[in-house]
Parts: sequence; structure tokens; C-alpha cells
Amino acid sequence: MFKKKPTIKPLAPLRSSDRRKIADQIIKDFHVDLPAQSTVEGAEPEAQAQADSSASLSSIRNDLLPENTQSARFTTTAGPDLKTVSGTVYVGAQAGHEQRILWLKTEDKMYPTVYTLWHNPRLVPLLHTPSIVLQKLRGGADLMTPGLARGPPFPAAAVSGSVAAVASLEKPSVPVWVGICDIDVAALGNVRGEKGRAVRGVHWEGDELWGWSAGGQPGGAAPEHIDGWDSGKADDATGVEEDLDDLDINDDEHGRDEDGGVTLGGAREEQSGDKTRNDFVEGEEGGLLEAVQVEEKEMSVKEIDDAFRKAFLYGVHRHKTANTGTPGYGLSFPLTSSSFMSDLVLPFLPTFTPAQTASLQMKKTSWKNLKKFIKVLDKQRLLKAKDRNGGETVVTDIDFEDRAVVEFVPYPLPRKEPAGSGEGVGGKEAADGQAGDPAVGQHLKRLILYRPRDKLAPIFEAAKRSLKAMYLPAEIREIVTIYVEAESLVSPTSKRQVKLDPVLANAVYDGKQTKDKEVVAKGSAPRESLVERVLQNCSPSYVILRADESKDDVRAKSGAPPAVHIVMETRMGNKTVTRVSGVEAYHINPQPLAEELQKTCASSTSVGQLVGSSPKAPVMEIMVQGPQSAAVTKALERRGVRQEWVEVTDKTKGKKR
Repeated sequence: MFKKKPTIKPLAPLRSSDRRKIADQIIKDFHVDLPAQSTVEGAEPEAQAQADSSASLSSIRNDLLPENTQSARFTTTAGPDLKTVSGTVYVGAQAGHEQRILWLKTEDKMYPTVYTLWHNPRLVPLLHTPSIVLQKLRGGADLMTPGLARGPPFPAAAVSGSVAAVASLEKPSVPVWVGICDIDVAALGNVRGEKGRAVRGVHWEGDELWGWSAGGQPGGAAPEHIDGWDSGKADDATGVEEDLDDLDINDDEHGRDEDGGVTLGGAREEQSGDKTRNDFVEGEEGGLLEAVQVEEKEMSVKEIDDAFRKAFLYGVHRHKTANTGTPGYGLSFPLTSSSFMSDLVLPFLPTFTPAQTASLQMKKTSWKNLKKFIKVLDKQRLLKAKDRNGGETVVTDIDFEDRAVVEFVPYPLPRKEPAGSGEGVGGKEAADGQAGDPAVGQHLKRLILYRPRDKLAPIFEAAKRSLKAMYLPAEIREIVTIYVEAESLVSPTSKRQVKLDPVLANAVYDGKQTKDKEVVAKGSAPRESLVERVLQNCSPSYVILRADESKDDVRAKSGAPPAVHIVMETRMGNKTVTRVSGVEAYHINPQPLAEELQKTCASSTSVGQLVGSSPKAPVMEIMVQGPQSAAVTKALERRGVRQEWVEVTDKTKGKKR
């Protein structure tokens, strides 16, 4: 849930009475056992029992919710549909530790964070899973039933709807993942061959909730061992061995996959085809069960630099060979830095494996940013570049006859090599890696519909049309024509003129505009003007349709259709940022778009709630470092958004004096 950074409002102190009330509710909901009462010699039994009970209860309250606890409201988004999730976080400092988020409350349910679990053993039932599965859980996936280990039997408290923690088999006493049981885990008699989700993830070590601190410090590391969590059963060792047998990695028995890894023997399920389902995890990182890869050697800075330089040479070589005879070999100079990156570099990086994809990023080069990379190529006389006003670097020319370009030998690419076209190489495939974004390649239609007001009833009744329906402008024109012909209102001198009867005079030319009285006194009006005035007397709505959808398939929204807003502004003196908002109306998920822009523009991006938008229906805003309006517009076009639907505001230019 907290893979993305939540919006947390300012902290407010928690009143003592509220803290006690919340702590008591936690004790009740999580069935916390109170310690047995002790007696003191010479004390009255009733007084002694009351004092012991009060002291033990106060101590437990402080362990769960320290006296310094503060609270704040939070808002975040979760899931592929970016569903809005809101609630309350409770922040406090355990003895000897810094302030952290200890509890979160959403949908009237309290969830402890790992910091609370590390100080309160046995607060929730503890489940176990292999480390390879836990890595997926930390990526946002849910725990599937076959991923459960060290059982059956499982903890009796792990029933449907209960909060549960998960630890790895390597560190069985350290809970690092918190979720809610979707099934009665305690009743499971066997996990082999079972399907379905067992625990739905809420929070884990490494997410944004874990990483939050009032002082900006990084998240706290998990301890190596915690007394009290893994009390141990006599047959624990046997259970672990059996689980590891189920997950045995045996090259001789199962063979190697095509990438050189080996599959998990006990986790495989025979299916038609060559692919194997991942029955251990489900969610953002779920899908096919990945092979256990041989650990790759991390690329050095020099290797990353060479890869980017060769990618540029490959891009220039490909443009030259695919666009022979075309001015500029298919490139339109000057090239912005974002176009340079998306057309000439990114499509030609040798990103065959996830490790290579992670390494081949501009920030991991010796140049650290795209501007310095272009400057280095300029010094090597492979291209010419200059700085525009505002600090943006553009490429004004490329030396296609340089020896490095002429003698360049192409290397294999991980995807189909872009073919030359009139648009130039790498145009539509510049931001590869977004195959999972359903908005890429979609075809959109934006229609404005009109619902007639009651005073136009005689006009629509003459055409036998309903006042409750919504009409396109062409349909309104047809209805007006039917009424004019039915009432014989066509001017005998010109078919373009329409005589005004009392209905048109009162309902259409109602005196709201300055020339209405003059038109009524004249007794006629141009047909186009009449249709326009009828439209103005209707309530506008809009629909944005995808593919083969019709206006009857989608519920219209009142008002004028929204535009996608692109705003470039200067912050912190000379830092230019580009803000994008309003993409949700066009069926675009902001997060994949931001990830594409991060690669295309070779700069950092972030997604957050637009300031001023409603918490009930939040509008998300994408922020990109640098003046990136051209790259954003191009990415929107790939998702079916036309340029006339986009409003670009440049606030970086100073006011004219």
C-alpha cells in the first residue's frame, strides 16, 4: 500500500485520554494478555490488586502507544487503478529510539508497523515464507497460499480478517511484512497445490511508511533476532527442512531455463504452454514465476559510459542508413535534449536483463546528467550544441561523416530494431518499456453533448425528440431544421434566413445578449446564428471515448471537457520544472507516464496530489525536472491525446518590461 510516498498532514499531539482509549482498543482487538498480578506483604488485597492492574496496564499502553505519541491524517494511492486510500498514522518514539510511525488506521482497522512489532513480540500471528518470496512481497505483491512455510499447523490466530506478520525462514524471529489474512490460514491442512491469495499486503520494511521520520533520517534496520517472536516448536527444524525440500533448487533434476537460471522445483505447476504461473505472490510484482538468476556483476561507471556513447553512435548510424537522401537524415534540428535522448540514445541501449536496465541510467554515468553528456560529445566533435536562454541545451548539428559513425558496427538489441520512416528512427519507440501501460496506443474521441433546457421543449417536441436526451451539435442542427420547416419559417428571400415566431423569440432570443432586441424587432435571423443560440441555451456535457465506444456506452460529465495542463515554471531561482495534470480524464494512469518521462527526459519525476484538488476525487500531478513540455506532449500523443486538448503555460519567461 505504501510503495508510493503518502501525503501526511502536520502532526498533532494525541490527548492522554484519547491515547489510553486507543491503546485499550488495541489491547482488546489484538487480545493482548495482561501479566498476572503480584502481591506485596502488608498491603490490602483489593488495593494491591488494583495497583498492580493499573501499573501493568499502564506499562502495556506505553509499549503499544508511548506517551509522546502524535497523530496525523494521511492520503495515498494503491493498486493498479490508483485507488485513493486515507486514514491516520500514529507517530511516537520507543525508549531509546527515534520517532517513527508505530500504527496506521484505515477503514476503521488498526495495523501495527514493523517498528511496533519489533518491540512487542507475539502481538499478531507470525507466518513464514522463503526469502525469494519475501523479495516479491517487498515489491508490493500479496502472499499466495503456496508461499506459506513452516506449516501446517499455522498460528491459531491467523484467521480470515486478522492482521498477520511475515518473516523469512533465514530470520524467523524478525517480522518484516504486515498484512491482513484473506483466508483462514490456521485451518489449512496443506499448502501444496493450493491456489489463491492468503495474505493481502499492507506495510513492509522498506516501504515509504517505514522510511518516514520527522528528522528525515532513513528507515531503521531490522534486528538480527528478537526474543519472544520465534519461541520454537519441537519440530520446527523438521518443518523448515520439509519446506526447503519443497523449494529445492536442483539443476540436474529440473534443468536450466533459457536464461541460465533454474526454476523452483516445488513451486511449479504444470500448465499448457512453456510458462509457469507464480503461485507464491500476487499483486504489483506478481505474474510469472521468475527463474533464480545467476548473480550478475555490477557494471562499472566506465562500462556504463561506453554503453551510452555506443548507443548514441548506433542511433546516428541507424538514422543515416535508414534515411538516406532525407535532409538531416530524418532529424529536425535543433534537437531538444529530451528528443536527443528519446530518439538517439534510449532505443539503442543494450538492456537485456533487469540488472542492465537498472545500471544503464544517466545518473549512474560519470556525467550524472544529460547536459554534461551532450557537452562531452560536443568536445569530441561528434555534434554541435549550444545553450538556449533558460539553460536548456540543444543539439544544432551532428557529424554524420565522423569516423566513429562511419565505422560503427551495430550490435544486437533486446527488442525489434526500429525501422526508418518519415518520422525518423526511434519516434514511437523512444520510450520503450511501457508495454504494460494500456493507455499507449489508445484512440480517443472527445465529444461535447448538449441537453436542452425546458424552454426549448416546443422545438424538440416538433422533431419528436426527448428533452432528457443528450445531443451532438449536428443533431441539434437537424432538430432546428425540422422545426423551421414544420412551422414554415424559411424566409422566402433567402434560405439562410429564418423568420422568428414567438417560440424562437422568447426561448432563444430572450434578451440576455445585447443584440437580441434588435434581432427580434427585425423578425428574422441567420440559420447558423439560430443554431448557435440554441446550443447556448442547452446544458453542455462531455464524454471521452476509447476505441469503439459510443456516447451511449459512457456516462457524460457536465461542463466543458477538461484540458491536460502542462506548466513550466522556475523554482529555487534557476531550477526549471514541468508540471502535468489532468491526464486521468483521458484514461491515462499518471504513474506509468511518469516512469516513461523519467527515462525519456533522463531526469527525475514524481507523482503527487494536485494542490487544491478534492481528497474524495484527487487529481494527480506529475512533476518532471527541466523544461520538458515537448517530451510530455509527445508522450501524450502516444496515448491518444491531441495537441488541441493540451494547454501549455510557460512561466519561465520573465514579464516584459
